[in-house]
Amino acid sequence: MSDNNQHHRPRSRFQPIRNIVSRRHPAIDEVVRETTSGGIVFRRNPKTQELEILLMQDAKNRWTIPKGHVEPNEDPRDTARREIVEETGLQEMKVYDWLGKVNFRYRRNHTLVLMTMHIYMVQGLGKTNELNPEDWLNDIRWLPANEAIDKIAYEDIGKLILVGMKKVRDARLF
Repeated sequence: MSDNNQHHRPRSRFQPIRNIVSRRHPAIDEVVRETTSGGIVFRRNPKTQELEILLMQDAKNRWTIPKGHVEPNEDPRDTARREIVEETGLQEMKVYDWLGKVNFRYRRNHTLVLMTMHIYMVQGLGKTNELNPEDWLNDIRWLPANEAIDKIAYEDIGKLILVGMKKVRDARLF
């Protein structure tokens, strides 16, 4: 060995994982399952007649759809309707097909949350320009469908927007 290498101790290959993990994140104490539901809200633009999707910009500047936790004994379809009203102020709508679900996980302190989000296709009706968003939202707007797909922060929701747009066109709802 050269003199330069004599002063360095090799690292143990068996360094405990706990020491490595604890430097980055606290240990996970529990795993919980939660269910949310929301809607891809669409309308025909009153002036251009173009298909538009309603997106909200959350407190972290991510563009997303209206959604929220399913309450005990609440049907996910009813949750989607309730959350759209609460978060956007949109009062009139028709909830169409269940488009699918998105599964993801995230950390909440010492808890690993396994989330299932149900997503429905929803037509905004009535006074769709009269929105009353919740205070925690940074922005809310109707966007042309293609622009909404580009802006949405979650790829899986973007894919369901495409599925929903196809259903809207095929069913001639629009």
